[in-house]
Amino acid sequence: MNVLLIGGASTFLNNLIIKMKKEGHRVYLLTGSRYDNRPYQKVFEKYNFSYDSTCLNEIFESIRPDLTIYMGAYDTNFNWDKSDEEAVKYSARMMNILMAYVMAGSGRFVYLSSSEVYSGDYKEEITEEVIPSPSGYKGMVLAQAEEMCTSYRKSTDKDIVILRLDNVFVIPEHVEDTTDPCSRMIIEGLHKYVIPVENNHKIALTYVTDAIECIYKVSMAENHMKPLYNISSSEPVSEQYVAEQIIKHMGFRVETASTGMNASQLVLSNEAFSWEFGYVSLCDFSRIIAKVVSQMKRYRRTFVFGEAMKRSFKERLLEKAGTAIKVLIPFLENVIAFGLVSLIVSVAGNSTFFVKMDFYLLYVLLFAVFYGQQQATVSATLSVLGYLLSKITGQTGVSVLVDSGTYLWIAQLFIIGLVVGYMRDTITKMKREHEEDHDYLTLQLRDIKDINDSNVRVKDALETQIINQNDSVGKIYAITSRLDLYNQEEVLFHAAEIVSDIMKSKDVSVYTVGASEYARLFSYTSEKAKVLGNSVRCRDLGEMWDAFAQKKVFINRSLSEELPVMASAIYGDEGDVQIIIMIWSLPWESMTLGQANQLVVIGALIRSAVVRANKYLAALEDEMYVGESHLLEADAFKNLVTAYTNAMKAGLTECVVVKLHSEGADSESYSENLYSKLRDHDYVGFLEDGSLGLLLANSGVDDAEKVMERLKPFGYAGEIMEEIE
Repeated sequence: MNVLLIGGASTFLNNLIIKMKKEGHRVYLLTGSRYDNRPYQKVFEKYNFSYDSTCLNEIFESIRPDLTIYMGAYDTNFNWDKSDEEAVKYSARMMNILMAYVMAGSGRFVYLSSSEVYSGDYKEEITEEVIPSPSGYKGMVLAQAEEMCTSYRKSTDKDIVILRLDNVFVIPEHVEDTTDPCSRMIIEGLHKYVIPVENNHKIALTYVTDAIECIYKVSMAENHMKPLYNISSSEPVSEQYVAEQIIKHMGFRVETASTGMNASQLVLSNEAFSWEFGYVSLCDFSRIIAKVVSQMKRYRRTFVFGEAMKRSFKERLLEKAGTAIKVLIPFLENVIAFGLVSLIVSVAGNSTFFVKMDFYLLYVLLFAVFYGQQQATVSATLSVLGYLLSKITGQTGVSVLVDSGTYLWIAQLFIIGLVVGYMRDTITKMKREHEEDHDYLTLQLRDIKDINDSNVRVKDALETQIINQNDSVGKIYAITSRLDLYNQEEVLFHAAEIVSDIMKSKDVSVYTVGASEYARLFSYTSEKAKVLGNSVRCRDLGEMWDAFAQKKVFINRSLSEELPVMASAIYGDEGDVQIIIMIWSLPWESMTLGQANQLVVIGALIRSAVVRANKYLAALEDEMYVGESHLLEADAFKNLVTAYTNAMKAGLTECVVVKLHSEGADSESYSENLYSKLRDHDYVGFLEDGSLGLLLANSGVDDAEKVMERLKPFGYAGEIMEEIE
């Protein structure tokens, strides 16, 4: 399934990515920011585009997601400290995302809202039917986003689901993760050593893994009865209790400060979700709180000062002063230039050489060209004042004011200054618009190129997967068919090797289950793979054996070190377990249903090879055994010993051959009596020199010596053959 996740980097989103990948889905990510270098879990393809990008439609059309999940209330791209500014951006970008989803027209859309759409006190748990009553900007915007989703669902008949999460908390890695009540209490404790609480106010905290499990259930459901579900632990706890749990793990003195005593609660009801999908909390609250406190104590400066550190009055004053200075610089330059021009006019005004030169006009033109109409007006005004002052000093004020030439000069100055300034402003505006158009088109071209490159990478990856994928049935069959090349006695030895090759695990073991209640180690690829020993009682395998009883693949989700990470059984015609394949090392993300199904396919192909080998051996049984006994003929025993020794050289098993002292004894009766005292997987047969040999499978020299010591009281003796041909 193609899954598109939308949202900024957070621990919540990264855990959701891990869950989707672990379940075998192809995950795409839209970060919501063009220059986002924050840490994300690895995904199939990541798109660094803003939500208002015009390429949003192309992204949806390119991916064609079967499931789209928008983080919504938990999207870290929005800074809710500036609630009024973010509210407008959030609504607009939410609209863009919904429009792109509707235009693409595929899959289910899941929007994550939160309990912040409610405020105040509710006597009972809040059901989905209760109308939102937000108090802050964020709550109002989230409520509007829910209405937007509802409106789009009704008008377009698309599969849009709203999940309203109740106080999701995580083990935080960044400041953006500390938005829940629990994290805020810890920050207060670390910063001020006092945690403010409302003693009788109750809330419900939902751990991120529980929330993600619920999101996954709704996302993967074939059908759902409602368009809106509350997801909550529905286990109300008082703020006082949460504070006490935090203080218990702080390691230093922290106190609580009561801010109210009135009994109140704000808890979402998950009854509708539990009835339809089932809800099981996997969170041990006290243990998780201890981990959260430990993490935030370890990185105290990051969490405390990342939250509390704001710009001081001095910093804000300096910023405003800097802005004012930038605005005033042209005016200061204008005044300084006016002073210089006035000085030049006073010095050169009486010179015959400069008599035709109008310095004030040049001054106005200079500022009109460089700064436009505004500074041209200022420079013209200053020039007029300077001109009038210089004339009044030599003439009477009345004669200057009644001189028509003065007014013509002033008109000329302003007309030239304003016209040139207007032309400069117009040209500058046109250049700016052209640059904006160029930047916009360049950005569009870059976006198209990025999407095209992404599509090419996806196409190449899919081609490679189709042509040469490791988990295709054809590829698996090609590898398992190598079993047909081995002798019948060697098939199960190399089964472990082949499972290791296909599953990409260095630690694989194969156990055989006989008539007894024990599973015997047959072959292995590493020392780690034989940690259960040479034999293990089937009932002692616990949950693994229970899974086999239900014909299921065992996946060690609890990560118990005593059990393999994955195991599958091969069954006989009557449904009894005959062979167990155990895998002891796999990456966590590979412990998926897809890998489990792959192991079943491998087991089925191995079974077919084993069945063919057993039929062949059964057909030759008369030639292999002496009479009706369990004593192998020399050729058959030699083939069996060769198979074991070759497997031992390949590191797949251990074996020891013992030459028995049976002179004078009847071979058949001697071997039958001995066989009754051996393990199911040990063999007795003739050696090439006519003496009897004992093959002890999965045994070293020390084990062989112990076996011979155990048999000695019954009159059996022999010596270990050091060289086996």
